[in-house]
Order: sequence, then structure tokens, then C-alpha cells
Amino acid sequence: MKKQFVKSKDAWKVTFNPALDCVGEANDVKVLGDFNNWNPEEALELKKQKDGSFKGSLDLDNQGEYHFKYFIDNTRWATEPAADENITNQFGETNSVIRTTK
Repeated sequence: MKKQFVKSKDAWKVTFNPALDCVGEANDVKVLGDFNNWNPEEALELKKQKDGSFKGSLDLDNQGEYHFKYFIDNTRWATEPAADENITNQFGETNSVIRTTK
């Protein structure tokens, strides 16, 4: 995961690129989180790369904090080791966190 502040948009461009050991031999990887209300219909679908990895990006407001997870092949969840933090949510599971403050 990589994030970059875009001054002209006053927003953060976040690029999701989960490690191969995270996604395995997945066919489909989506990003769900606070920014899309955890709704699979609004998920960011990552594009499969030639090397088998997945990649995609979106712009996030300069808001503060977003929780997210990867949804792999519509069957399992994974966190992002390179996130700003991984924390336990109210269900006792782990969410990844992106902080978008300057």
C-alpha cells in the first residue's frame, strides 16, 4: 500500500497492492472499508497484474482515518501489513487503518 498527498485535490491517492503471500492465487480481490460503507457493490476492484499481484487506487479525503480489508475471491478477508496500523474492531477481528492527515 502506498499513499501520496495530491495538493491540487486536497486529497490522498492511495494505491492498494497486496503482497502475493496475502492474496495467494486469487482470481478476485476487492477493497472494502469505511470509504465505501463496507458494501461489496461499491468495492474497489483491484486489477490482476501479469505477475499475479493485484493493484488499484482511489482518492480519499483529507479526513483522518479509514478502516479497510481485502476481500479475496468473495470468501476470505485479509489485512494489509503495510497499513498505518492494524487494530481489533468491535467484532474481535482485525482491520487495517489508513490515516489521511497532513
